Amino acid sequence: MTNTPTLRGMANVSFWAEDLGAAKTWYSKLLGMEPYFQSPSPENPAYIEYRIGDLQDELGIIDKKYAPKAATMTGTGGATLYWHVDDVAGMLNKLEELGATLYEPLTERGVDWITASVVDPFGNIIGLIHSPHYIEIWNSIQKS
Repeated sequence: MTNTPTLRGMANVSFWAEDLGAAKTWYSKLLGMEPYFQSPSPENPAYIEYRIGDLQDELGIIDKKYAPKAATMTGTGGATLYWHVDDVAGMLNKLEELGATLYEPLTERGVDWITASVVDPFGNIIGLIHSPHYIEIWNSIQKS
């Protein structure tokens, strides 16, 4: 491996939750799976992690009491990470049925580009996107 100073890809996205037990229940229902990793223990976790999607991206949820002191953890989270989905409207409906609130409505951004986002019950933004670029890259990976 080289030591090139460049961003090489998303390795983990971490959300915060004041009630990690409730977050575990909510995300397990949304994702249709239990977290594969819980630390320090499954009985009393401070951090849980799911591997999701085509590339098994890491979605971590951390007990909010461990947030950096400099973090402004009031209200909704800052950055929006957009997860590729085949059906943005369908996933938006599922998230709202589970109690997420609309943050950005379904928006067409161009030919075959659609976005939307919600806020989960814990204040984190979940972005949804249908991206032709994602499909193109995924298809090229599948061919190799």
